[in-house]
Amino acid sequence: MKNIAFVYDDIFLRHETPPGHPESKDRLVAITDALKKADLWERLIHLSPLKATREDILMVHTASYYEEVIKFTGYYDADTYVSPHSADAALFAAGAVTNAIDKCKEGHLDGAFCAVRPPGHHAEANRAMGFCIFNNVAIGARHAQKIGYGKVFVVDFDVHHGNGTQHIFEEDDSVFYFSTHQYPHYPGTGSDSERGKGKGKGFTYNVPMHHGSGDKDYFTAFRDFLPPLMNKFSPDIVLVSAGYDLHAKDPLAGIRVTSEGIRNIVRSIIRYRRDTPCIFCLEGGYDLTSLGESVVITVEELLRNK
Repeated sequence: MKNIAFVYDDIFLRHETPPGHPESKDRLVAITDALKKADLWERLIHLSPLKATREDILMVHTASYYEEVIKFTGYYDADTYVSPHSADAALFAAGAVTNAIDKCKEGHLDGAFCAVRPPGHHAEANRAMGFCIFNNVAIGARHAQKIGYGKVFVVDFDVHHGNGTQHIFEEDDSVFYFSTHQYPHYPGTGSDSERGKGKGKGFTYNVPMHHGSGDKDYFTAFRDFLPPLMNKFSPDIVLVSAGYDLHAKDPLAGIRVTSEGIRNIVRSIIRYRRDTPCIFCLEGGYDLTSLGESVVITVEELLRNK
């Protein structure tokens, strides 16, 4: 059994969204309840997040955006709500990922699941969008490189394309970005022709999925496309934007992946890099039952991987 951490704190419940908003604190309650009911809670190493510093955030975001958003309250855009405690929660969300990376580097962990909110992969260098304030995985990638993980592979299976993560690294050949997502769908990016720019050309790989795509389509992407890319790049660490809104029961999209399909996705990500730390960071997932079940599956596979 691997040493796997569950990174969580009640600070994430203090990111308040308006009634009826899909990105609610009930998501994290559903996850923790499901892990406890599945008897996985005691098998995990419970790790508290650290609060990301301004320096951490500025590794990927502009100073002007940082200064703006930490003082902002209200709707930043049509989807993204910032409550009085949201910026604080967002700093701890980024710090959850960096702390997990630190513990992996120190040899205490083989991997982690970061149960955080607000999510991150839509956040651009200079703006919040799509429920996201700071780009947790992008900050994690830069932090990983800062402490000695030279090459970072980012896998994003959220049903929505991670425009922020792609744009932050699209000219960088030291971070590989691989994404499966419904297309065309919000935010409108992520066509298969988007492969990076400049020296980063060839280090972005998008697999657009049509409405109605299911287990078979994702099996092809994660068993045929991902392994050779990962093996050729040979990353030092793998970071995963784990969005469970690709589940068939999720209300915000039209992908039809089952719980068993999610197990195959997770298994494929961790199978081919067995000696490489792998950290999952929560993104989307808005049906509470399937979200809890999907995280249980993810944690089971992380603990089982040998």
